[in-house]
Amino acid sequence: MQVIETTIPDIKIIEPSVFGDERGFFMETWHQQRFDEQVAGKPTTFVQDNHSKSAQGILRGLHYQTQNTQGKLVRVVSGEVFDVAVDLRQGSPTFGQWEGIYLSAENKRQLWIPEGFAHGFYVTSEEAEFVYKCTDFYNPTGEVTLQWDDSELGIQWPLKADPLLSEKDKVGKSLAELRNLGLLF
Repeated sequence: MQVIETTIPDIKIIEPSVFGDERGFFMETWHQQRFDEQVAGKPTTFVQDNHSKSAQGILRGLHYQTQNTQGKLVRVVSGEVFDVAVDLRQGSPTFGQWEGIYLSAENKRQLWIPEGFAHGFYVTSEEAEFVYKCTDFYNPTGEVTLQWDDSELGIQWPLKADPLLSEKDKVGKSLAELRNLGLLF
């Protein structure tokens, strides 16, 4: 496993060791001790795994929870997405900054997004299956949606057309609104 630093120090790209031949491939997608030591830098417990499937042009996010805050270890098992995390930790030197990387079944990369970040992704392939581990349980009463196209953030999504959004993603709040409402970390 190789851990790659990003422009936001707490977000890490993980490239697993992949062993392949004419029969296919093998890779280890999770190893508690290596993750704690090389990625999170502390003991981390995952309590929930999620799996979603989306068609091309769908944008999911940017989501986070103010209660039951979640760290996420994300990867794509089919297709490709542009994955984005936004630092919402007030007082952090990277507050309001975002990191975006392509995750695909082909590159087999994973992304670690610790607590205190909003997360979302845009499907760039015909369809994509996205799986992720969470450090806390889903809590719909604490879920918040950050506006995916907030000009203060300036996220450079690789859009080919207007994205397809859920109703909750259509009404996400700007970073300024969330700051005023006290819904940041």
